[in-house]
Amino acid sequence: MLVGMDGGGQRQDEGPYYEDHKGQGEKHRTVVVPRTASEAQRLRLEKLMRQPERPVVIPERMKEWTPKAPPEFVRDIMGSSAGAGSGEFHVYRHIRRREYVRQDYLDRQAEKGFKDQEFRESLEKNREKGLQRTARKRAKRAKLKAKKAADRLAKKSKKAGEQCEEKVGEELAESDEDEEEEEEEETVADDAEEVSFVMGGR
Repeated sequence: MLVGMDGGGQRQDEGPYYEDHKGQGEKHRTVVVPRTASEAQRLRLEKLMRQPERPVVIPERMKEWTPKAPPEFVRDIMGSSAGAGSGEFHVYRHIRRREYVRQDYLDRQAEKGFKDQEFRESLEKNREKGLQRTARKRAKRAKLKAKKAADRLAKKSKKAGEQCEEKVGEELAESDEDEEEEEEEETVADDAEEVSFVMGGR
């Protein structure tokens, strides 16, 4: 059932909209004429919510129109003989119009199928491109991560090498200092011996 709108913006299958005045009963209800579609929708929802236990009828989707199939057997074949009456042309005209409508419907269906196929192919292509782009970015991220890890490892090894070199340098410096101290002690001892030898020689 098709539902239309009357001049006031109200649906024809519904009664008038009323605005209830609280605490004043049925006698003090005023008729409300919706000015806009949103106001009409609001009033319709309010009317539905007044009785929430009442079931709401949701209409089913209308079936797509399909033309009448062509007849399998044509009984009245009109020829070019002189026996055709004046009404035969109109019969032919209606048959021709129906056939044109059917051909137009078939053309529209074929075009719709072609567009749907193109759309599915474009979706598949976009999905493949997205997967390829994602794979490239993933490979780039993995390469960058590996490079960062290698740099970190090289820095650690370089730091460890520097620390080893510093330790070796410190050990060499300590050994040099020890040798110098020993040499100084030896020279001091030699000087002391020489002095005592000179002094004890008389």
